[in-house]
Amino acid sequence: MNNDLENLYRQVIMDHYKNPRNKGLKGYPHIHLKNPSCGDDITIEADISEGIVKEVRHEGKGCSICCSSASVLTEVVKGKSVEEAKEMVEAYFKMMRGEGSSDELEEALVYEGVSKFPARIKCATISWKAFERLLNGEKDE
Repeated sequence: MNNDLENLYRQVIMDHYKNPRNKGLKGYPHIHLKNPSCGDDITIEADISEGIVKEVRHEGKGCSICCSSASVLTEVVKGKSVEEAKEMVEAYFKMMRGEGSSDELEEALVYEGVSKFPARIKCATISWKAFERLLNGEKDE
């Protein structure tokens, strides 16, 4: 990845960290996950009805990668069918495993470089794991 692209990606990540989209919970079914090793603590909630992801919200605290990734997630999956959202989540996890990226990830492509830093992969995937569980019909009480 060239330096210009890395700088652009860093700017997008910092923008979502400083100006998070869809932050604040509204009472939809949710999943709360914590990473005790680094302090990331995130709740993802989603309004999924008629097979469509109508809204996704997040709340929590953590590093810039964790918090910005939750913000990006809420934007890129909104309006997608459950199947499209599941494919997007799987593509994101593949990218995190270093198995290549896909344009279907839209703005989530900015996290491609994180795959080179194993210690940070959990930060970038915690909100996506919570969302995947919601897609599979799980929810916390």
